[in-house]
Amino acid sequence: MNTHSFAFSFLKKPVVTICLSLFCIATANAQAVPQDDHIYQGLGQKEGLSKIVDSFVSELLADQRIAHYFSKMDRHHFTQLLNDQFCELAGGPCKYKGKDMSDAHEGMGIGNAQFNAVAEDLQIAMEKNGVSTSISNQIVAKLAPMQRPIVTQ
Repeated sequence: MNTHSFAFSFLKKPVVTICLSLFCIATANAQAVPQDDHIYQGLGQKEGLSKIVDSFVSELLADQRIAHYFSKMDRHHFTQLLNDQFCELAGGPCKYKGKDMSDAHEGMGIGNAQFNAVAEDLQIAMEKNGVSTSISNQIVAKLAPMQRPIVTQ
């Protein structure tokens, strides 16, 4: 009996099947690409995001250029939607369940000036909460594609 035959002669079919199955599962799990959450981490996870969003909503309401767009909103509901949306975009564990941006802003007549004012207010909120410039730029880059469905004027 050669060395290879002897080494594997004790293996029975069920054992081989179980071992191969476990190997396949381990290999599949090892090949799964983990979600990149460095932006989420840089924003301070849920606690940090909550502080940023609270600051952001306060900025929006105080900004005379755009405050009228938010005058009739349910602040609690809006804040929760923003938390979930930013968390998901940043690679966190949240799922945004609100309307798509086109439907959410339909009929509002938003132009580039208003969109840019919102972006400025977000930057201010992140600065107030100690978010690094790198992380701030990365989340803004993820939000930038929303301009097309939001800006209609």
